Amino acid sequence: MLDALAEDGIRFTHNCVTTSVCWVSRATLFTGQYMSRHNTTEPCCWSGMEKPRGGMKDAPSNWKELSVYELLAKHGYYVGHAGKWGVYMPWPKNVAFSREEDGWHYRQMGDKVWHITEKNEADALRFLVTRPRHRPFFLNVAFYATHALDHDSRQYLPQNKSMSMYVDDVVPIPATGTDEAWKKMPYFFDEKNEGRQRWRKRFQNNMLHQSMMKNYYRMASEVDSACGAILEELRRQDALDNTFIIFTTDNGNFHSEHGLADKWYPHEESIRVPLIIRDPRMKEETRGTTNDAFTLNVDLAPTILGAAGIPSPEMFMGRDISQLYLTRSAYHTWRKEFFYEHPPSKPDPHTIPASEALVRKDYKYMYWPNYDYEQLFDLVKDPGELDDIFNSTDPDVVSVRNEMKKRFTELKKLVKSNERVTL
Repeated sequence: MLDALAEDGIRFTHNCVTTSVCWVSRATLFTGQYMSRHNTTEPCCWSGMEKPRGGMKDAPSNWKELSVYELLAKHGYYVGHAGKWGVYMPWPKNVAFSREEDGWHYRQMGDKVWHITEKNEADALRFLVTRPRHRPFFLNVAFYATHALDHDSRQYLPQNKSMSMYVDDVVPIPATGTDEAWKKMPYFFDEKNEGRQRWRKRFQNNMLHQSMMKNYYRMASEVDSACGAILEELRRQDALDNTFIIFTTDNGNFHSEHGLADKWYPHEESIRVPLIIRDPRMKEETRGTTNDAFTLNVDLAPTILGAAGIPSPEMFMGRDISQLYLTRSAYHTWRKEFFYEHPPSKPDPHTIPASEALVRKDYKYMYWPNYDYEQLFDLVKDPGELDDIFNSTDPDVVSVRNEMKKRFTELKKLVKSNERVTL
């Protein structure tokens, strides 16, 4: 279904997240801000607050001012959410329809045993069927899949109906899924690293790798099928051609690349995520095309508001992506680089060290703040990010390194400041 959506819309091939972990990325989607601004560095707590024991009397000030949900609701939209929120918020106060499901794959509810993707689909369809037809609507279907059950040795639990898929396929091992690639990681990446620990659970031998990846792909296919059911309901209601549709995810994943599993770090596998947009305003010649501009999750909120004709708050930091396909000139003035940030794990930053980066298509500069450690990769010659050239004495590399360090410092200062800036 998602292939068909891309054929009827536009697919962005260099879409990235500014922080590769679910709760931070989702908070960025909600606010149009980097982590350093919305300050949601813990999974429970919006804007750095402590999670209250009961309901909140008032919404946090940032939520009132910046939430895409709140802004759409204020402009008459019937607002819904089905699936994973990722951060604690005062749901009933701001969202007319909220069905939160997070942290499970199978669960007994009443007389039925649900798979979480089934439940996400059913809740999304319930929203569409019961919504007031005289009002415009916004729905975020936040599938929990393909998130693993981190504390279950099976990790990925697809639906029974999907188990016949991919049985005879052989999933290739990534080119950088080698012991040699693991040994090229910075010295502080050891067996206690969270990504390495999860690699052992999922990918430490070929048999395990095949089993895990096939179940992962089965769960992804289930999400694809659920998207098809949602689009079919829109078509049945004669609403599909008047609905702005975005498909994306909150973070990428290592599937044994660099000897790791999951996300967090500034490598390509972690920061690049899919983005498909189907827009009723789109010209016919645009449909089925791709675009290689750097689009970011910080762009999603202004893009959604733009489609609704709602001005973005001044504190939004992203851009309206529709400029890239509704106008001819936007591509040439679009960003050619971006700043990446990720907080350290608590209480021990050694398990997930903090990371920052300046990302371009030709080079990537990485900085690991907990260890004051720097790296530089030539992405044209070394797309797998295996050969760190930071200490090269080649004059051309030295020039690139010095320029990128300077630009990195400039962008980092902007992101962490209170200045009103579009990046």
